[in-house]
Parts: sequence; structure tokens; C-alpha cells
Amino acid sequence: MSLIVYLIIIALTGLVVGGLARLALPGPDPMSLGQTMMLGIAGSFIAGVLMYLITGGAYGAGITLSIVVSTVIMYFIRRSRGGGLTSPGRDIGRRRLR
Repeated sequence: MSLIVYLIIIALTGLVVGGLARLALPGPDPMSLGQTMMLGIAGSFIAGVLMYLITGGAYGAGITLSIVVSTVIMYFIRRSRGGGLTSPGRDIGRRRLR
């Protein structure tokens, strides 16, 4: 398999995992497609490292653990923006004119 195809598969997988992680938390999240893709890739990577450390490399992380880890990352992103479990926090993309 060529490198380009491999990178496209990683990007699509990251987009699906990141999208499902964003759907797991209620409320809107001001994130672009690229940020959603990076969220999914980071969650999949961390889930893979966790499973490697736990099982010694016998099993892969799987989609479920990747979504759970991505959801936890999304929660911490919300907390850093001043939000909570159901509210995304302050509006990042909007500025109020006076």
C-alpha cells in the first residue's frame, strides 16, 4: 500500500472517530473538520498506546476505545474553554460589537 493511500485512510478514520466523539457529548462544539480529524487521530493513537501497554501488543485498540478516548479529549477541550459536560463554554468564533 502506498504512503498516500495510508495517510488518506488515517485521515478518514480520524474524521469518523472524531465525529462520533463529538456526537457523544451533547451541545455544539466550534471545531472545523481538520480539528475534528486531529481529535480522532489523537484519540486513536492514545487508545493504541494504552492497549499496547496493557496487553503487551497482543490486541489493537479498536474503534470503541478510540471513541471513548477521543470523547475524553473533547471533554478536556471543553473544560479548557470554560464549558462543562453539556455546554461548550464561551463562544470562540464570535466577537460582540458594541
